[in-house]
Amino acid sequence: MARAKWLTSRSNPFTDAPLSSVFKQDVLAVDWTIKRDFRAEPLVSSTGRPQIAWVISPPSRSSGGHQNAYLFMKYLEDAGYDLTIFLYSTGKYPRVSMAGIKNMLAGNGGYAQLDAAYEMYDPATGIQGDFDIVVATDWATAYASSRYEKNVPRVYWVQDFEPFFFPAGPDYVVAENSYRLGLHGITIGPWLAGKLENDYEMPCDFYEYAVNSARYTRTKDAPRNEILFYARPTTPRRGTEFGLLVLEEVHRRRPDVVINIAGWDMSKAGLDFPFVNHGTLDVAELPALYNKCAAALVLSLTCMSLLPLEVMACGVVPVVNDGENTRVTLRNDPRIEFVPMSPSLMADRIIAVVERPDAVEYSRSLATSSEGGSWAEAGEQVVAVFDRLVNRTA
Repeated sequence: MARAKWLTSRSNPFTDAPLSSVFKQDVLAVDWTIKRDFRAEPLVSSTGRPQIAWVISPPSRSSGGHQNAYLFMKYLEDAGYDLTIFLYSTGKYPRVSMAGIKNMLAGNGGYAQLDAAYEMYDPATGIQGDFDIVVATDWATAYASSRYEKNVPRVYWVQDFEPFFFPAGPDYVVAENSYRLGLHGITIGPWLAGKLENDYEMPCDFYEYAVNSARYTRTKDAPRNEILFYARPTTPRRGTEFGLLVLEEVHRRRPDVVINIAGWDMSKAGLDFPFVNHGTLDVAELPALYNKCAAALVLSLTCMSLLPLEVMACGVVPVVNDGENTRVTLRNDPRIEFVPMSPSLMADRIIAVVERPDAVEYSRSLATSSEGGSWAEAGEQVVAVFDRLVNRTA
C-alpha cells in the first residue's frame, strides 16, 4: 500500500496547468508558419568578441542538462565569446533569487565557472541588448529566442526530444512547433539530430557523448557485489517505476546483492526490497559510489543520459533499455548491455554481470578503454559551429 500511495502522489510535472512553463507573450509573438532566414550581421562589438544571449531556465544544484550547457558556455567564453545569460522563469513561486543562484553555482563542482552577465528574462520586452547570436535551451525559450528583434542567427541547444515529456495536448503541440521556428539545432548525439532533420527539416549539428576521465576513474580493483539504479520519479522518461520492478526481481533471485539507488530521495517510496538510498548527490560524490558497483541500470525512453559512459569509466557495466534512441546515441557500443524492456530479462542480465567469472578483468578493461576521455573535442566542435554561424574568422 505504501508504495502504491507513493506512486500516485509523487511530484508529477503533468499536474501543472497546460502551457504554464512558457510565457504566452512569447508564443503569441512568433508564427512558425512564416519561414525566417536568420543570417549573420557585422559583429556588434568593436573588440571582435561575438556577443551571445543565452536563454535558459534557472539552474538547480543537480540538473545535468544545465551543467552540460554551462560546460559548453565555458568553452565559448574561452574561445573569445561574451555571454549574457537570460534566466527564463514563468513561475511566481519559488521566487528566483539571482544572488542565490550565483552562490549555488560558485559552490557546485558540477558547474563550470563563467564570467557571464545575468539578467532575468522579461516577457513584456523580450530580449533586450545588442547580440550577434541568440541561444535557446528548451522549447519554451525557443519562442523567446525567436522574438529577438535583430535578424541574427539563432541556435537551439537541444538535449532531448521534449514533446515526449507530455501527453497529447497543448504542451506537446507548442513544444513540437518549437522545432519549426527556423533555429539551427546543436544536439547531444546523433539520434536527436537525425530525428529533427528527418521529421522537421531542422538544420542540425551535433557533438558526441564524452566522459571526463579526470573525474570518472576506476579506483576499486576487487570483486563487486553491488549494483546501481538511477531513479528520477519526477522525470517519467527515466522509467523509475519500471526500473523498480527490475530491482525487485534482482533482489528476489539474489538477495545478497546490494542495491544502490541515486538521483532522488527514495526513503519514503515504500519499496518492497532493501536498498541504500543515496538521494541527490553532488557530481564529486558519484565516482566513489560507481566504484562499488558491478552493474548500473540506466533507463531512458527519450535521449540517453551521460551515465553509461561515466559508469564505464569507473569499471561498471551499463544495462540500458534497447531501442533506436539508445543504440544510435551510444553508437551501439558493444560494452553496453542493450536489453529489451522486460523486467525479468533485465534482471537476468544484471545478475549475469555480477556473476561473470572474469568480472574484475572485464571491469579493468572497461575503465582502460575510457582513459584519456574529455569533452575538449566536443567543445571545439561547438565553437566551430558558432564561428560558422556568426561568420567569425581566425
